[in-house]
Amino acid sequence: MSAEAPTPRVAEPNTERSPRRGMCAAVLGLEAIALGLTTPVMITLADVPTGTALAIGLGLALASLLLAGMLRAEWAYRAGWAIQVAAVGLGFVVPMMFLLGGIFAGLWGAADWLGRKIERERAEAWRAYRAGEQPAGPAPTGPDQGGPAQGD
Repeated sequence: MSAEAPTPRVAEPNTERSPRRGMCAAVLGLEAIALGLTTPVMITLADVPTGTALAIGLGLALASLLLAGMLRAEWAYRAGWAIQVAAVGLGFVVPMMFLLGGIFAGLWGAADWLGRKIERERAEAWRAYRAGEQPAGPAPTGPDQGGPAQGD
């Protein structure tokens, strides 16, 4: 029997969780609610036939929800842009959707861009960490951060 206790394995942190996918899925999920709620508006205010309104409103809502679950594939992000175009285009039937679709398109664009940026910076920081380097950024300044104490 060995006198040394086995060293517990420290789990490698999950570096695969995608902030881009999470943010874009959230936008699509919220947009699905808004698109689904356009159905009664199209029926009552825009005099769109019930079947057509159900197909358009609930169809786009369902497509948004399904697409939110498929964002592991790069093609799904391009399809997300198609949903944004359709949401803005719905403004020709329900004029308020020009504004609401534009807001969601802006949120989608921001989530996609910011998610890519976070993933790029995260990958860079992990590469530096695994190589044993200090990540790029401001140098430590205080005694608790490895720098000289202020006033020395």
